[in-house]
Amino acid sequence: MTHDTSADVEIILGNSNKKFSGVTSTMLQVLSVQSKSVNIAVLGKHHLPDSANAVSFRQAVSICRKPLKSGLPRVFHARRNDEMIQGLLLRLFCGSKVRLVFTSTAQRPKTWITRWLMSKMDGLLTTCSAAHQYMTLPADRVIPHGIDVDQMRSAANVHSYELPGLLNVGIFGRVRHQKGVDLFVEALIALLPSYPDWGGVIVGEVTPSQQSFVDDLTRKISDAGLTDRVRILGKVDFQDIPHLFRSVDIVTSLSRNEGFGLTVLEAMSVSKPVIATRAGAWPDIIDSGKDGLLIDVEDLDQLKASLEQLMRSAEQRQSMGAYAASKIDRQYTIEREASELLSYYQSVQQR
Repeated sequence: MTHDTSADVEIILGNSNKKFSGVTSTMLQVLSVQSKSVNIAVLGKHHLPDSANAVSFRQAVSICRKPLKSGLPRVFHARRNDEMIQGLLLRLFCGSKVRLVFTSTAQRPKTWITRWLMSKMDGLLTTCSAAHQYMTLPADRVIPHGIDVDQMRSAANVHSYELPGLLNVGIFGRVRHQKGVDLFVEALIALLPSYPDWGGVIVGEVTPSQQSFVDDLTRKISDAGLTDRVRILGKVDFQDIPHLFRSVDIVTSLSRNEGFGLTVLEAMSVSKPVIATRAGAWPDIIDSGKDGLLIDVEDLDQLKASLEQLMRSAEQRQSMGAYAASKIDRQYTIEREASELLSYYQSVQQR
């Protein structure tokens, strides 16, 4: 829904991707908090709630040409290349009345166009140290993502799910090779025969391009005689995800590469011990041995050893989970992320 724009809009957020992505998700979650304390417009209507102030590019130009009462410039926050281009066009039409900020999350070498666009920004952010290593220009700040802790801990489920074990290990996210789901299955095939009370749950969408990969996993599970103990739930209702995190006893995040990786935060927020690969932001987040366990990417032996360590000890699972939840409360809430971003916007406005 498009609302009337107003002269007191201070922040404009880019929202150029018609497909729902992790970037879209984090933008929307932060927006829900920031909009309570500052007037924000969003350039692009994709996936926005009715309460959001969606504007077209022409409307954004009109907004930026009107001076704020404070005399400060507005801030345009881009998270994609095409949004940086939108920001440069806004500045072309509106001059010094708009400041441009870009958040870089990709953990790969930048193309020449990305490097050039970043050089034209007034401020640069990133979300973790791994992403920062790929930036040719240093970030002003590292502001990690946060999550809605209240939702994770209290959201009611819409559907009921019968888990395969009295105790269960889970993996969450799209079911694909990149997410390390094959390693999860291999580890459970090796361990479950020795742990009859345990089962495994795979939660996440199976896209058509990954169906053959999932069929292969299903065959391996069947050949091992574990069809009743390792369950692929596939895509579930978004509202049921917090309930499923709360229902398992150990969460694994085994990506071969990762942008940030919110699943670790989500699991930790509901007091679940996490076994994660050294990918994305996870080495920044997890204090291995205290609030979770870190393993090397694609290291099946480390995964099996870590799983067995936690499967054997309810006391360690409880202790790690408690430390994990406490860390999320201190460092990784969506409110903290929103507040740090607003503080940064203010510093850019003052330049």
